[in-house]
Amino acid sequence: MMNIDCEYKIREDIGFIVEAEGINKLELSESTKISRSTIDTIEKKGVATNEVCEKLYSYIYKKKYRLNSVKEELLKEKYGNVLFHGSKYGLSEVTVSGSRNNCDFGNGFYLGQTYNQALSFVCEYDRASVYSFMYSFDGLKIINFDCSLDWMLAICYYRETIKEYAESSLVQRIVKKIEDADIVVAPIADNKMFYIMSQFAEGEINADVAVHSLSASGLGLQYIIKTERALKKCIPVERFYLSGPEREDCRKALIERGYEIDTKLKLAKREFKEGLFIEELLK
Repeated sequence: MMNIDCEYKIREDIGFIVEAEGINKLELSESTKISRSTIDTIEKKGVATNEVCEKLYSYIYKKKYRLNSVKEELLKEKYGNVLFHGSKYGLSEVTVSGSRNNCDFGNGFYLGQTYNQALSFVCEYDRASVYSFMYSFDGLKIINFDCSLDWMLAICYYRETIKEYAESSLVQRIVKKIEDADIVVAPIADNKMFYIMSQFAEGEINADVAVHSLSASGLGLQYIIKTERALKKCIPVERFYLSGPEREDCRKALIERGYEIDTKLKLAKREFKEGLFIEELLK
């Protein structure tokens, strides 16, 4: 288990916006509708209510400062290896057994390689936030997947859509590799992508169509921490507040991305008609 004790760096972020905009704290108070006494309290204690955070970070975002994305770049420049986790309601601790069993690769602590990845999974939730973690995975057993049949079969197995083929030698070979690993590194599969995988699992499209359609995702890689010894290699750094305007922009971007995946699926059906279906691969 890992305790999470990092919070929003709101004191520093107030200092940033005052300096960047060339304003004083009274002007910031008037612009954000946050009382001057509340701003003074934040500067002393470094904490604020969600309502106050929403006012401040919405103001910063509307002023065209992409604070969280730039912080991601600076953290990676400072620490080198940084990963991100999106949380719907906030974290106090994490474990390798805290996720649902039917996540992409079973139980584990799931992290993404970019801030935007983590944001995309929680942008529908008002109280969501993103956490950054520095890490060093030297000496650990890492299994890597690319956008391939093995990757797709693994996700279908753990999400329980290929129960009929769960004991096939190909599927069990893949599962054993995953369960023996400290960390799994693989392309992220969101619900839009899983819809395509489900079509493959149900025999509606062949493997080539599915894999080529999924390659349009562009979501990057996820890191699944499967063991306690791997979890100990992660250190929480900072919590990022997700303002309403930023979450709304993310939702719009996901809709556009969905159109691209739909188009790729239709084109792939025309291009890859000769591929094998699931019953042919796993019979």
